[in-house]
Amino acid sequence: MPSNVIEIQNLTKIYKMGENEVPALRGLSLQVENGEYVAIMGPSGSGKSTLMNIIGCLDRPSSGKYILEGVDVSTFSRDRRAEIRNEKIGFIFQNFNLLARTSAIENVELPLIYSHKNSLSDLQMRDRARICMERVGLKGWEGHTPAQLSGGQQQRVAIARALINDPAILLADEPTGNLDTKTSEQVMMIFEQLNNDGISIVLITHEMDIAEHAKRIVMLRDGEVVTDHFVSGRRMIAQ
Repeated sequence: MPSNVIEIQNLTKIYKMGENEVPALRGLSLQVENGEYVAIMGPSGSGKSTLMNIIGCLDRPSSGKYILEGVDVSTFSRDRRAEIRNEKIGFIFQNFNLLARTSAIENVELPLIYSHKNSLSDLQMRDRARICMERVGLKGWEGHTPAQLSGGQQQRVAIARALINDPAILLADEPTGNLDTKTSEQVMMIFEQLNNDGISIVLITHEMDIAEHAKRIVMLRDGEVVTDHFVSGRRMIAQ
């Protein structure tokens, strides 16, 4: 396995607005090692959402390379990117994105059901989903629907769902945006525990107090990396 789970080389993304071209990323380069916990920050228009979409294989760059676990996925087709998303990336979103009429444990199972590489029986899928729910502190809540859960519990279900396929990275987009301060801290503690277990995490946030839970903070502005440093006294990287 390569030492970098993510390697981004001279990435550009240009959007066409009529006859005009609007650059969202301008030759951005970034590496994330296996087991790292990185927060990506930046003001509106900085390129962080565009970068998240490319890291999550939701979009392709205009030029440059995006290498995920040693494989250049920059030019993959839409269908192949969808497979990569399911197999390699665990998503956690601000709005949870749970199926309302489906139980918590069935929500957790969904990525397995849609996986092309899944050879598990229904019982094995249920056991794996149960383990993931226990991992985020939801033992005993398997049969509840999202409406029967608090916002924090719904986000824990989303985290368990993101873990189910044993992804290369967890990609969390403003995961505490709909949560109160106390619940946000509880969710961030789960991320810290998962990272301590060796899981690679990329966190997109605009809140510094949330970003400081990560071990490294990357700041974007105008489509470029302007600062990249380790928190809590870790070494600074010159940019």
